Formats: sequence, structure tokens, C-alpha cells
Amino acid sequence: MSSTHQPCVFCEIAAGRSPATVVRRWADALAIVPLNPVTDGHLLVIPHQHVTNAATAPLVTATTVMHAASLLAESGRQANLIANVGPDATQTVFHLHWHIVPRTAGDGLRLPWSAN
Repeated sequence: MSSTHQPCVFCEIAAGRSPATVVRRWADALAIVPLNPVTDGHLLVIPHQHVTNAATAPLVTATTVMHAASLLAESGRQANLIANVGPDATQTVFHLHWHIVPRTAGDGLRLPWSAN
């Protein structure tokens, strides 16, 4: 590994080498609480396999979003389910991850397409 290469934080978490609050484990993915949740119950679902983003490996993306959707269905909550692809789309960690962002009326979280 070169001195300029930084280890992937999500690979380190998936491998158990970095701490995280894990709320669910699957054979190929895990759900964690992000460091700075934007709403109560905000989670990230990440595959164990390093995949740069949701457009890199469609099968891994599909499997990972299936886990996210199942976890969301169990919660019974309304939410945004979001994967950012690339820096122009605000991706800052270049390991596929699905955000589960629970929403409630009047929570104040404004997205660009929000009506109010």
C-alpha cells in the first residue's frame, strides 16, 4: 500500500477493524449508525465487498438495497432511501452505501425536491 493510499473506512468497519454501531449484520452487508445522523434512526447499509458506488456493480447494489428495503419495511417508518453516486452527487465516502433516512412531518430536513 502506498503512503498516499488511505484505507476505506467502510471496508475497515466491515472487516471489524474500525468501530461502528452495528444494528444488523447479513452475510454480505451490515447496517450501521452514521457518525452524524441527519434524523433519528438514520442508518447506512454497506456491502462487505468494496464497491465504489451504486453504479459500479449492479448485483451488489441490488443486494445491498434489498437489505436496506427489508430493514426499512421492518421499521414501518416513512423514509428516504438514498445512494449518492459520485462527488457531484455529494458522495464523500467512495464505498457503496444506502442511506435510510426516516422522516416525519415537520422534521425540518429539506431536500432539493421538497415542496415545502
